Amino acid sequence: MESKSIDWSNLSFGYKKAGINIRCKYENGQWGALTVSDSDSISMSIAATCLHYGQEVFEGMKAFRGKDGRIRIFRMKDNAERMILSCRGIKMAEMPVALFCEAVVKLVEANKDFVPPYGYGGSMYIRPLIIGTSARVGVSPASEYEFILFGMPVGLYFKGEKETTPFMLTRKYDRAAPLGTGTFKVGGNYAAGMVAGEKAHDMGYSAVFYLDSTERKYIDECGAANFFGIKNNTYITPQSTSILDSITNRSLQTIAEKILGMKVEKRKVPVDELSTIEEAGACGTAAVITPIERIDDVDTGISYVFSKDGNAGKGTKQLLEHLLAIQNGDEEDRFGWITYVD
Repeated sequence: MESKSIDWSNLSFGYKKAGINIRCKYENGQWGALTVSDSDSISMSIAATCLHYGQEVFEGMKAFRGKDGRIRIFRMKDNAERMILSCRGIKMAEMPVALFCEAVVKLVEANKDFVPPYGYGGSMYIRPLIIGTSARVGVSPASEYEFILFGMPVGLYFKGEKETTPFMLTRKYDRAAPLGTGTFKVGGNYAAGMVAGEKAHDMGYSAVFYLDSTERKYIDECGAANFFGIKNNTYITPQSTSILDSITNRSLQTIAEKILGMKVEKRKVPVDELSTIEEAGACGTAAVITPIERIDDVDTGISYVFSKDGNAGKGTKQLLEHLLAIQNGDEEDRFGWITYVD
């Protein structure tokens, strides 16, 4: 794909081969040098541990072009640190933060033309991943790994005709066990949600929210985003041992408290409490914030409505405006979240 041929006004959220990618191999107990590739293919053993035993972790992050022309990478170090935790969770080689950050900057510098212009609402989505490449037939961790980093211009993840969108929840599926891999960003967690996710889409919903798999009383998350609710000037988001710690959610909690003067509560959120929530949203790197129109409990027939006119609430709009303003350089980065690429 040539950057000159891109219709910046109609970007979808999907894979596009754009520019070069960065790679790095882990062999003999250490990471090697970063290398550049223009291929979007991988060559590996048919017995690689990533294929048979799920040794694969990934991240999602974004870079934005500001009005001043500078490119801003959002919370790069936080992604590096979360990837280390994911690697640790499934016994993989951990990439040092400094090497990770060097790779991200190198990728963005080499693919500047694929960062959407300011004002179009798009961004460069950056996908780092690490895969186990050692040939294993018995179940054991790999001794060799490959880090791959690529990026592409994207639009919104959830894109519909209305500002808000409906979600559903059900007790018939689990995304992750309480002490399993739910807190790590591994591919298996997303595969586990595909059956329920497709059923939700077939029924006209954007996604499905899961309940805790122990008692099935508390909101967890959907397959691609965290949940948050607002009531009584309080930002509420679930606390759980099976939820991915969303960097976007962390950012929104900070904005809610430090900029908007809200109280922030990270705790168990009972399903019944949804009836008292004034505004609700799904948040994540890909989704940013998707305001929720309603959540239908398809098991009980109860519907929790957060918007009657299809518009996001005041608090949700303010959170989104401040987050995007920081990412695009329209607002001061008072929290040290931005890495600049000129």
